[in-house]
This record gives sequence, structure tokens and C-alpha cells, in this order.
Amino acid sequence: MRLWLCGVRGSTPAVGPEFSGVGGHTSCVAIGDDEGPPRLIIDAGTGVREIAGLLDGAAFRGTILLSHLHWDHTQGLPFFAAGDRPDAVVTLYLPAQGTPALELLWRVLSPPHFPITPRDLRGRWSFHDLETGTHPIEGFEVLARAIPHKGGRTFGYRVSDGRHTVAYLSDHAPQQLGPGSDGLGVLHDDAMELARGADVLVHDAQYCARELASRGSFGHAAYEYAVELACAAGVTRLLLFHHDPARTDAEVEAFLLGARRRVGRSGRSGLTVEIARQGTVLRL
Repeated sequence: MRLWLCGVRGSTPAVGPEFSGVGGHTSCVAIGDDEGPPRLIIDAGTGVREIAGLLDGAAFRGTILLSHLHWDHTQGLPFFAAGDRPDAVVTLYLPAQGTPALELLWRVLSPPHFPITPRDLRGRWSFHDLETGTHPIEGFEVLARAIPHKGGRTFGYRVSDGRHTVAYLSDHAPQQLGPGSDGLGVLHDDAMELARGADVLVHDAQYCARELASRGSFGHAAYEYAVELACAAGVTRLLLFHHDPARTDAEVEAFLLGARRRVGRSGRSGLTVEIARQGTVLRL
């Protein structure tokens, strides 16, 4: 399994030299086989534009899973060059929430807000609701679970090829379920099920613990919670993800140092913590 990090920011893109080391595109992660091109995309923030460069001029033929419908996870759709062409074949799933998937996307992708609609995307596109549970998608086993996040139903995903597993909890506000043992949020059952034993956990780290008092209601986690979840779930590798758009490279690096110190204090020597950086390719 290969994992491409195409967009790692949250909320809005970040532009400028102080952000270039981590990257400025919003959420998009692509998954494929060891040698094949990406065929499963999780979230379509502005980072989805980078997929075209991974396909050597070919059209995208695969599936997009949206974790939820906030702008930073959908804004790249009309700029997805590899999917917006006559020979593209794209299946798109989003969390079911009582209104058909196409109608929900139409609300944000149509005049007067944008000049085209989802139906104007070239190629063969289909739009579907997804419920929680386990689904066979693009040759992978995908587990979808609802996780707390402000402003619409949000899913975390667990993707497995039978040998390796990636867990993706991009926008996650566990504090909405209670403070937990240390005030960071509850290690709730759905998060544990998604993360348990994963080779890689891609997790929301938009804030730090001291910011939760003023920003916790915005719907995101502290990096310290990501570490606690990774330790409790027996994760091998944690990627701190969904960086705040105002967080400079130096400030993100400070979060990484804090996270590694927290791992050291936990005694969990088998856990590696890294920053999710745009352009990174992981081979599992």
C-alpha cells in the first residue's frame, strides 16, 4: 500500500514561505497499491489538484471518499484536472445525512456560488450516500465510523488491504463527548475502533491543549489527544494533520517536539510521531 499526502492544511489554504515546508493545500490523501497509481482519494480539498501529477497524464479512475462537506474538504473538486476530463471515471461517496449526495454537493457547487455544478464535471461521475459500517471499495476494506465534528455528519475511515491499515480522522472533536481523563476529550469507541493497531494514523492536530478553552468549540482536536489515541490504540505511526492555516512551519515543528515528548513520557517506545507534510509518499 502507498499513501500520498496531497493536502495537509485545515480550514483554508496557507500561502507564503513560512508555510511552504509543511505545505499549504487543504485536506487530501490518496491511496493505492505498492506500484500502481492512486485509486482511492480521501477528501477533496485543494490538495486534490496534486493528483494529476501522480498519474503521468492519465485520467483518474477510482473513488473519492469525503469525510464531510466543509469547504476545505470539497473545494478542490472543480479543479481536479485528472477527474474533470472525458475519460475519467469517478465514484464519490459522502456521509449519508438524509439528503441525496448529489443535492448536497449541488448546494456548494452551482451558480451563483460557482459557475458549474457537479453534473458539469466531465467524465463518468456518480454520487452516493455512505452509511457507517464496512465497505469493499477499490479493492480495499473501508470501515466508516461517525466521529464528532461541528457542522454536519463527519466520518473517520479505516482502510486496509489485508496486510496494512491506514486510519484517517481528519476533523475530530472528541471533547464534544466529554473532557476525558485529561481534559483533551474522550477516547471513545468509534475512534478506538478506527485507530486500533493501525500502521498509520492520520489525525487532526489543529490545536494544542492550551488552545482548547478558546477554540475547542470549532470542532478540532489538540495534538496531545492524537498522541493519547495513538498510544491507547497501539498505532505504529502517527501523522499530525489538518494544521491550522495560521500555524507556521516553526510552530508546527514545535507541536511535533511536544508530541514526541509526550510519547516519551508515556513509555510507548513503538510509536513514531511525524508531521503530515504535503508531498510525502509513504510505502507500507
